[in-house]
Formats: sequence, structure tokens, C-alpha cells
Amino acid sequence: MQVTRKNTSDTKTILTVQADEAYLKPIKDQVLAQLSNQVKVAGFREGKVPPNMVEKHVDPQLLQSQFVDEAVNQLYVAAAQSENLRPVSRPNITLKKFVPFTTIEFEAEVEILGKVKLPDYKKIRKAKPTVKIAAADIDAVLDNLKTRVAESTEVKRAAQNGDKVWIDFKGVDSKSEPIKGADGKDYPLLLGSDTFIPGFEKNLIGVKPGAEVEFTLSFPKDYGVSALAGKKATFTVTVRKVEAVKEPKLDDAFAAKVGPFASLADLKSDIKKQLMAERETQALQAYETELIQDIANKAKLDVPEVLVEEQAERLLQDLKQNLSYRGQTYQEFLQAEGKTEEVFKKEVLMPDAAMRVRIGLVLAEIANEEKLDVAADELDKKMQELKAQYTDAAMQQQLDSSEARRDIASRMLTEKTIKKLVAYAEA
Repeated sequence: MQVTRKNTSDTKTILTVQADEAYLKPIKDQVLAQLSNQVKVAGFREGKVPPNMVEKHVDPQLLQSQFVDEAVNQLYVAAAQSENLRPVSRPNITLKKFVPFTTIEFEAEVEILGKVKLPDYKKIRKAKPTVKIAAADIDAVLDNLKTRVAESTEVKRAAQNGDKVWIDFKGVDSKSEPIKGADGKDYPLLLGSDTFIPGFEKNLIGVKPGAEVEFTLSFPKDYGVSALAGKKATFTVTVRKVEAVKEPKLDDAFAAKVGPFASLADLKSDIKKQLMAERETQALQAYETELIQDIANKAKLDVPEVLVEEQAERLLQDLKQNLSYRGQTYQEFLQAEGKTEEVFKKEVLMPDAAMRVRIGLVLAEIANEEKLDVAADELDKKMQELKAQYTDAAMQQQLDSSEARRDIASRMLTEKTIKKLVAYAEA
């Protein structure tokens, strides 16, 4: 077998493979053995017909077709291994020459992983952020708890700041078209909570139960839905009911009411502890992300297009699934974002996908460099822990699949690699 290689880019190569009868005869015998089950010859049991007899009785076109498929497959794998290729896509095969069972020549164009040149990641230093909990943070949680356990009493007077109003509302744009998500029925709204866009709640102060009001507001310029940012909207609101809200006093009795706490001091201590744990987790995640992105950006590599496309498709499917859970279609999402599908893919999906693939390749290279792996017993222990979290039979079966084991092993290796990088950065 002769193999020549031509790199058309750092991530694409063309292998030209040639083989003569010495390489092809064993493949031909293998194919004939596979076809023997389809041939019936008097005096021989099914599957026991000698190769020379199979060749005489089998369809010549079928034999050649299966032979070429098998030869190309085996020779391509051998050629890729001999060239130490790391393919990331199926090869595009072009048959250049075929003399039945004696000579074959083909080209295999394939996308590959190129070389990954890592920065000196062991010398990259990054201090972990310091997490602090202020008194105002604790007070904010206490205010939320007070609101949750507050007592409400229906009143017949006009709404005041601090009241809870039950409203029906709908919003339309400048063309009187309904705004997606800007409507509701029997919605409880605490006036002064700033739950809705600025100005909305103020327009309900002084409104009596049963009354309807209409007003026009502008969405904030930094509004989360870009298509609505800075745009005017007209709202029609009917106040169904007004309730006076009486918040409890912050004392030991309040602490006992909201949880198993002997005193208000114990409650505050627990809130601080919980907030600290949450923010430390968030800070660590942000720290790791910044560190990994810094290393990935400093690495030198070309990312195969096919991997980016595949990752972008996975991100898109995840997005569509999450949107469906929220009762929103992909087209409605694009409309709210003010982007076409093509623009969204180009400006959002593809850059995100490219960075994720880049990070994945860099982390894999670092894991290899550090000789990190996941031992079988480690993986078994993790799988048992995961199984213990689920009682659903379908989930149990899914966790038993080889695909699930590979996925979990990959995640565990990534976690080990990140932990190693954090240790270097903190040194």
C-alpha cells in the first residue's frame, strides 16, 4: 500500500491511497466469506461454500460493489493511522482507479485536528475574587421573606404604594399590535416592588377596584428583549382587586415563622451563610471560565469547521428546547431579538460554538500533556452516585449506555483538567 498526503489547510488533508493485489486478496476473501450466506450450491451447507465457488455463483456487480466498499474502508483506516491523523469528519472518497481485485486507487479528503500549540499555562497566574456579604444583601433577603409571609386584606379604596393589586393587562406597540408576553389575567402585583418596567406601577396608584386605565410607556434602553428596548408601548390595565399588605415585624417570632430558627440573629446568620455559598460558587465558576478562555485565546490552533457547525447545531437544538419549555417558538424568539435566523447564527451561535470547540480542544490537549485520565473505578463510582439520584427506569437504562459512560467520563476529565489549571493559577 502506498500513501501520499497533501494538506490543503491546517485542518484539511487529502490522502491518496494505492494498493495492489497483495493487499487486496485478503479483502476479497473476506467479502466472499460474507457473501457465502447468500449463495446456495449443491453439496455445500449454507455459509460453507468455498470462496472460488462463491465467486462463480454470486452477482459480479454485487461482489465488486461490496469489495470496493470494504477495501476503501480498510485501506483508509490503515492510511489514516500510518499518517497519525485525527479525523473529525467522515472522509469524502473519490475512486480514481479500479482494476477488479488487483489494483485500487482513491483519494480521501477529510477534516482533521491540527496541531494545538499551548501557551505556558503553568505560569499563568490569576487571583481568585474575594466574596463579601454586606448588611444590605441580608436585608434584601429579609425584605423578600417579609413579603412572602405578609398578610393581605382586601380593601375597597384606591390603590396605594405598598398595596397588592390583582390586574388584567395587555400591551400593544405603536402599530396597535399585541406585544408577546405583555399581557396577563388576574396577575398579583405588589406596588413599589418595581417588578414591571419603570412607570407601570406608578400609573396604578390611585386606581380603584374595577377601574380601567390606559397609559403609554417606553421600555428601558437596556431592556432584555432587544426588539423592545427603547420602544413605546400602550398598556390597558383593569384593577380587579386591591389588598392592603401588612408586613410582619422583624423579630424572633418572625424568624421562627420562616424557618427553624430560635432568633432573628440565627436567621441572619443562616442567610449570610447561604448567600456566601451561592456567591462563592458563582465566583468560582466565573473565575474558571475566565481562566480557561484566557488560556484558549492564547493557544494557537485552527478549529475544524465541521466541529463548529456540529456544536452550533447542538446549541440551536438546546435553545429551541428551552424556548418550548417557556412556551415560546424559535421564530418568536428571533422576532423578540430583532434578528433574522441567518444573522443570529452568524453573530451569536457560530462565535459561541467556535469558542466552545476551541476550549474543548485546548482542555483535551492539556489533559494529554498532564497525563490525566479517569480510572474505571472512578467512573463506576460516579455512575453509581448518579443512578442513586434517579428512580426512573428509563433514566437508569440511559445511564447504563456506553454513550452515557463516555459523556460522564469526558466531563470528569474536564473537571480534573480545570482543577489542575486552577491549582497552577493560584500557585
